[in-house]
Amino acid sequence: MIKIKRALISLSDKAGILDLARALKRFGVEIISTGGTARILRENDIPVKDVSVYTGFPEMLDGRVKTLHPAIHGGLLALRANPEHMRKLEEHSIGLIDLVVVNLYPFEKTIQKPGVGIEEIIENIDIGGPSMLRSAAKNYRSVGVVCNPRHYPRLIAELEKNNGCLPEELLRQLGIEAYAHTSRYDASIYGYLSSYFKDNLSSKGFPDELTLSFEKIQGLRYGENPHQQAAFYKEKGKNKGLIGARQLQGKELSFNNILDLNSALELVKEFNGPAAVIVKHNNPCGAAEDKSLDKAYLNAWKCDRLSAFGGIVALNRKMDLLTAKAVSKSGFLECIIAPAYAKESLVLFKNKKNLRLLELDDLSVIREPEFKRVSGGMLLQDKDLLSLEPGNLKVVTRKKPTRAQMQSLLFAWKVAKHVKSNAIVFAKGTRTVGIGAGQMSRVDSVMIARNKSGNAGKGCCLASDAFFPKEDAISWAHKAHVRAIIQPGGSIADQKIIDACNKHKIAMVTTGIRHFRH
Repeated sequence: MIKIKRALISLSDKAGILDLARALKRFGVEIISTGGTARILRENDIPVKDVSVYTGFPEMLDGRVKTLHPAIHGGLLALRANPEHMRKLEEHSIGLIDLVVVNLYPFEKTIQKPGVGIEEIIENIDIGGPSMLRSAAKNYRSVGVVCNPRHYPRLIAELEKNNGCLPEELLRQLGIEAYAHTSRYDASIYGYLSSYFKDNLSSKGFPDELTLSFEKIQGLRYGENPHQQAAFYKEKGKNKGLIGARQLQGKELSFNNILDLNSALELVKEFNGPAAVIVKHNNPCGAAEDKSLDKAYLNAWKCDRLSAFGGIVALNRKMDLLTAKAVSKSGFLECIIAPAYAKESLVLFKNKKNLRLLELDDLSVIREPEFKRVSGGMLLQDKDLLSLEPGNLKVVTRKKPTRAQMQSLLFAWKVAKHVKSNAIVFAKGTRTVGIGAGQMSRVDSVMIARNKSGNAGKGCCLASDAFFPKEDAISWAHKAHVRAIIQPGGSIADQKIIDACNKHKIAMVTTGIRHFRH
């Protein structure tokens, strides 16, 4: 047990501090503090000594230098059981500090402010705070260090339970957390400044050293399977994307729900008109764009009604009552995510207790890198945001696609980008009618898409995420009554593919762009 006799409190976020300070006052703890924190404590009848009085040295450089002083760090770092340390403190009239309560300048909040300038950002880089946290944490056996207000209630309870003392186990836990806190803080600063100034980048535009900072926002019941533990983390300083969605109804999201929601959300962002996407096992089983949202949803659902059961739905418009009625009649769904919901829609879904409803009003495209974990390392790449300019398409067959077919090809191409490779998408107008996903052979994907589409596939258009290595896929497309194809091209077999299309009177255009998705 460590008796708390002197505490240093210096906070940017002062929430909850009065309860802790009053508890310290009850146990006769001397409190030293800085600036606004000291003022708030005095206004609430809590005795406090200014740091400048305690150190005998004034704050200077507009507050940049105030706690960087031997009277502070000597009192934190001195080993109580080391006679030489204690003699030095006495020689220089330095007192011991037993507790540090510090949170840091709000750097992450500052960089999110609209129009914030680099000068303000730099002024919100804390120096003294991290130094005190690290000093106290290094001497955790003798000094308590608190950097998170959520620990105040436990601290108060321990003080009251132990007559003003804190147990070493708690001090150790707090010390470890302090280092985690300062490391995340520094990583956030490094990440922002290296990006802002474009410094410390390799020749390929990626950092030579990568430090990531995430905070847990919730534990999950399990991972992909019940025997796997899992949790959901938020990238520090980021609030856009799926992480910003609000759950309005339903039970807790699962690990697989979150993955599927993200896939559905990324695909539905591709469309400007009212659109609906249904995802199952991280692949779209239906997607459609139409003049009204209810028609878009019904067309997406009709693509593969069997696979849509238990699926995840993403919409890019407010869920109106007509769409809600269409959804409610289409069988069991796990989740729906939309920018907003009409009140009547929420009433309609109220009795579907297991249906998770999420609201995300910001569907803007986020330009952020993608990470893929491998054993002992990680892969980093740009997000696949390359858009297709229709003017860059190259018609390579004798037969040219009609205007309607071209619209359908472009729609299918957008969907194919979000289907696991090898990806084949059959589309009519702006709706999918068959999707072949995740096959080792591209011709197998064509055969699956044909089987999924049935009679609805007659006269459809086909999109392939990568080139055709053999003309067998074209033969199967012909059997499926495909009338036009869009694909990257670039195979050594391109001429054979073109000849096969000409033979079957299929129009084909090439993009020069590949959209593998592993």
